[in-house]
Amino acid sequence: MTEYVLRVDNQSANFFDFCVFQRMPDTTVRDVFSLAWFAQSAHPTTQLTFRWTIDYSFVWNEPGTLVPGVIFDDSQTWDADPADPALNTVGLDYTEGAFTFERKAGASSNGLYIKQGPEVPANTAGVGIGMSGNGTYLVQAQPNLELVFQPHPNYWVAAGTFTEGQILDLETITNVAEVDYANNVYDVTATLQGDNSWNVQPTSR
Repeated sequence: MTEYVLRVDNQSANFFDFCVFQRMPDTTVRDVFSLAWFAQSAHPTTQLTFRWTIDYSFVWNEPGTLVPGVIFDDSQTWDADPADPALNTVGLDYTEGAFTFERKAGASSNGLYIKQGPEVPANTAGVGIGMSGNGTYLVQAQPNLELVFQPHPNYWVAAGTFTEGQILDLETITNVAEVDYANNVYDVTATLQGDNSWNVQPTSR
């Protein structure tokens, strides 16, 4: 499986938390939150390295009502594969006072499907998908709703104050840059420059 590398070079004059996240493409799922997929802190002249592979998962947790700033720690993580009917569908159930996934009959079309059972309480859990071991997108769990995610990896880096797993308010993040991996490019360096602007380029060898 191909490994992607993002090197973040802090050449600004500030200590920042650096966050890598994804934006959900157009989808039939409403009210999707992006999570701080990865986050680390760095002093000036420090370089961070983030690594991942494109391997998906289903995730859920019980943070209560989902609002920006809430931290999502996965309670259960199951492997997922949009192209494999044996791995592209789960049910989220609430039995004996606890949430759990169960494997459901897979869908024939590409996508990741979450079928929420009738006993799922509202405004208690968040459920969604992750990639490379960490959550990426989350919605508020609700009874009897089926969620269909059509993931398309996209990557963004931001400087500010972040905690890994935090629900992000994308409207308020200003110091952000898109990280693009061109064909046959798997290693990119994003430099936060002295004027706090970003320069994103394939890593020089």
